[in-house]
Amino acid sequence: MTAFVLATANADKAREIAEILGETVELVGRPAEVPEVEETGETLLDNARLKARALVAATGRAAIADDTGLEVAALGGAPGVHSARWAGAGASYADNVTKLLEALGGEKGTEARRARFRTVAVAAWPGGEELVAEGAVNGWITEVPAGRGGFGYDPVFVPEEGDGRTFAELAAEDPAAKHRLSHRGRAMRALAGALQD
Repeated sequence: MTAFVLATANADKAREIAEILGETVELVGRPAEVPEVEETGETLLDNARLKARALVAATGRAAIADDTGLEVAALGGAPGVHSARWAGAGASYADNVTKLLEALGGEKGTEARRARFRTVAVAAWPGGEELVAEGAVNGWITEVPAGRGGFGYDPVFVPEEGDGRTFAELAAEDPAAKHRLSHRGRAMRALAGALQD
């Protein structure tokens, strides 16, 4: 089985990907000496590809990377590809959530606050080959954060296929349920399936 370097420098994301993939894909931690990759792409695929290829170049090994965006209908699909840095360079998770809730302002009810999380995952090899997989989940943005688990926008995103709990509540109370429903879970399972074909 090929071992893949996990490209993300985000410890929360790395832990979640490892939980999702379990023993289906062998992962190697990102070397500490490899600098973070600047996400200059115009799409999630661009950024995932940039990160995967950068880790392949830095390590000479196969790598897996992903990029995720939260697309809010009332905001014309924003923050989208800029989700991680929406409140500015160095913004915290809380900063991004605050900006999102302020941007939605007076929008009330689930229909007015519709949103979609989307993840694109890329596996890349030193020879230039790659596999791409995508996962998405529809839901809505709450008016106030709820839950102590997860990270990013998890405290304000409720998946429509769930039971009304935010991803942050699911992550704290039933992580397996979050992984089953989540965009990242769907993308990584699809990637793992393609790797085994």
